Amino acid sequence: MQLTNQQKLSFYENGYLKISGAISPLMINAALHAINYSLGEEGMNKDDLPTLRAQSYCKEIRNSSPVTDLANKSAMIPVVESLLGEGNLSPVESCQIALRFPRLPYASPGSPHGHLDGLGSGLNGSAQGTYRRGFTMLAVVLLNNLPETHSGNFTVWPKSHAFFENYFRENGIEVLADGMPQVDLPEDPIQIMGQAGDMVIAHHQIVHTAAPNHAPNIRYAAIFRLRHQQTSFIGNEAYTDIWKEWPGIQEVID
Repeated sequence: MQLTNQQKLSFYENGYLKISGAISPLMINAALHAINYSLGEEGMNKDDLPTLRAQSYCKEIRNSSPVTDLANKSAMIPVVESLLGEGNLSPVESCQIALRFPRLPYASPGSPHGHLDGLGSGLNGSAQGTYRRGFTMLAVVLLNNLPETHSGNFTVWPKSHAFFENYFRENGIEVLADGMPQVDLPEDPIQIMGQAGDMVIAHHQIVHTAAPNHAPNIRYAAIFRLRHQQTSFIGNEAYTDIWKEWPGIQEVID
């Protein structure tokens, strides 16, 4: 599956794109089976929940084939290579198992609060005050149907990737040492609805979060942080040159 020029231009403008039916039902079921087996067999320590939310649930299966096949044996790789260039994607060896459990019944829906990845929180494996641009793009695979908002939906702030490119050029990336900049973003957040097997790809510099889950069901997703082969070399330069690793975008905007 290759993206069309129209899809690439939409990604360029908005910083994200939803692709319906990218992952087969068989792969979705295999991943769900592995996750639910892990939850039932390994369980969770309540004291670990803040870290699990920030990093990953079911850590022992993050690099197992039922999970990594969602990327390596699906349409994900051709889609990503149509943006990053063929052969430029680093091997995909693990992912984040991202679950969002229901909140208390009748709790009032809260407003989602977005963030940029790579900022240390103390819970996500990096110390507060640190920042690092460690990947090129997100690929979020929906593992269950999300027909409504406020169901733990992957949530994005459109155009925030380009907004922050300009912001960092004017203010320097050093402001990230103080945490997420408190600024007015160009557009309101969008909670992405969809079906199991849909995939959302997003620029590394898109502001995003998981919406509060007021539905009765767990939100299941697999989140891949994909890297261009040159990501380590380019590093934080990509905060202020956001298309440096994207020849598939460069060719349509040039």
